[in-house]
Amino acid sequence: MITATIFEAKTNLSELLKKAQAGETVIITSGRDKKPVAKLEAIHPTPKKRLGGLEDPNFVLTDAFWEDLPEGWTGE
Repeated sequence: MITATIFEAKTNLSELLKKAQAGETVIITSGRDKKPVAKLEAIHPTPKKRLGGLEDPNFVLTDAFWEDLPEGWTGE
């Protein structure tokens, strides 16, 4: 959760909106006591991207991956 004063929110609104789209909550405060007055959240947060292979729990990278290719191999 991020907090910002009204002045900071006016100055950095586009940056705070990007953070809200990424799923963060921004609390806007007012006054010397920094009393919370508003909450900024995305209506539809952008989901975090993941690498395809890492989503499969059975994915294993074996030592054979790092071995040199056979002589004359053309990729066919």
